[in-house]
This record gives sequence, structure tokens and C-alpha cells, in this order.
Amino acid sequence: MFLLAVLVLVAIPGPNHLYITTRSIGEGRRAGVASALGVETGTVVHMGAAAAGLSAVVAASATAFGFLRYAGAAYLVFLAYRTLRGRHEVGEMELQPRSLRRVYLDGVLVNVLNPKVVLFFLAFLPQFVDQGAGAVPLQIVVMGLATALVGLVADLAYAVAAGSIGAWLRARPVFQRRQRYATGLVYLGLGAAAVFAGPSSHRSAS
Repeated sequence: MFLLAVLVLVAIPGPNHLYITTRSIGEGRRAGVASALGVETGTVVHMGAAAAGLSAVVAASATAFGFLRYAGAAYLVFLAYRTLRGRHEVGEMELQPRSLRRVYLDGVLVNVLNPKVVLFFLAFLPQFVDQGAGAVPLQIVVMGLATALVGLVADLAYAVAAGSIGAWLRARPVFQRRQRYATGLVYLGLGAAAVFAGPSSHRSAS
């Protein structure tokens, strides 16, 4: 039942998928894969925090939850600024991707600073915890790892598909001129979503 529920949730496109798709289209398939690995590393970090009880502390504190939400939004805005200020010569046929290490770390931070993942581990996973089946933290770790693995498969599928489309798009001068602005606007949109979606999610969980 848990795996079926995770598969349904993962099948619904979300902000992480949009982020990975944008990165893969703009910087290539390898950047998309690195972003996917970074995002799911962030999921593992949240899993560890949930198992240790830190996620409950963050969700229970309006100040801590607000800080996490605005820090995540600020980082996405920073990514938008970094993208929009970049210089790109018209007619250049290949975008110069950032180092894969940097792309990976961006993915980690984007997901670690996502308060919705905190609420996921607090509102979703406990429904499948069996008090009589052993240590609760261990159950959370097992389910969290399963969630990360299922999510990684979906993320990699988005990265590979978007990378293939991106290779076709990047060969076209019109896309070359507009890609930087489109990518920046996606990051800004994700940042705005992190800000405005946070309060209602927090209230629903409390």
C-alpha cells in the first residue's frame, strides 16, 4: 500500500520535476541527471531529519518553518538571477553548462530548503508506521529510502526525456536567444510558489 501510494504521488508532476526538466533542457542531459541525484539526496536528508525528530520541530515552529520556506524561495530567486545575468552570444550552438558538482549541490539545496518535503514526511509517512513492527525511526528510514528511490527513477526519466528535447532545441538560434530568460522565469515562478504555497500547507498540517 505504501509503495502504491508513493507511485501515485511521484507520477504527479511537481516543482522538482519542473526544476529538473528546466535544468536538463537548458544545460543538457548530464546536468539533468546531476540535478535529479541532488534532489533525491535532499530527500534523504529530510528522511534523516524526520527519523531524528527534527522535522517535527521545524513544522511545529512557525519561525523555523518560515525561515526554511523563505530560504528556499530566496535560493531559487538567486538561481534565477544567476541565470538571467549570464552572457550568451547569439549564434553560439552549445550552452556552456555549469560544473556537474555545482548542479548537483543546487539540486540538494533546492530540495533541502523545500518545506513541503518536511510536511510530506510528517503527514504522509506516519500513516504507514506500524507501532508493533519495530523501531519507528527505522521504519521511517526504510520508507524514506524507498520514496527516494522511486522518486529518483521518475526524476531520471524526466532528465533523460528533457535532455533529448533540449539537444534538439539548443540547435535552433531562436531557442538560444530565449532559453536564458525562460529558465530564469521558471526559477522565479518556483520561488514564488514556495512563498505563497507555504502558509496554507503549514496550517493544514497543524
